Amino acid sequence: MKLPAPLEAVVEALQKLPGVGAKSAQRMALHLLKEGPGAMEHLGDLLRHAATSVGFCSTCGAFTDRPVCSICSDPERDSRTLVVVAEASNVLTFERSGHFHGRYHVLGGLISPLKGVGPDQLKVRELLRRLEDERIQEIVLATNPTLDGEATASWLARILEPLGLRTTRIGLGLPIGSDLEYADDLTLDRALEGRRLV
Repeated sequence: MKLPAPLEAVVEALQKLPGVGAKSAQRMALHLLKEGPGAMEHLGDLLRHAATSVGFCSTCGAFTDRPVCSICSDPERDSRTLVVVAEASNVLTFERSGHFHGRYHVLGGLISPLKGVGPDQLKVRELLRRLEDERIQEIVLATNPTLDGEATASWLARILEPLGLRTTRIGLGLPIGSDLEYADDLTLDRALEGRRLV
């Protein structure tokens, strides 16, 4: 039996989410349908609200529902250490560990010549501008340990070298080819502790 077209459209939309296959998407859609029209409407309302109210921090680029995120506006955060990450989701990963109390800068991607992404498509100018204005003493390059992540970190290290700031790279604990988003708290803590000069 084939699913009705509107329900099949929901299944196809759910399949586009990371880690959701055809069977999982179908189970989710059928569960929502079984819960009644209110469940789908409620989910739709929540998605609409998130789409219109969540954006990116004007200072660091992390997710926020305000112009400046709670991390950048927190006077208790250590303004001397800045962790540079590729994506806003990486900030959530570091914050989940609860051990880093500095600030962040989100590049908005990685240098990837094969994908046509160069330094100009990243928020590098914004990073350099922040380094002029803030009391930053150390920059921790925390891009994924992939080819693109390593290339981005190396390029940034060369750009940052003339500024005379301590520039480090997250250290051991993250295997090559892995993604920060899937790192557990202990592994991420060890990677931060084992950072090294670039």
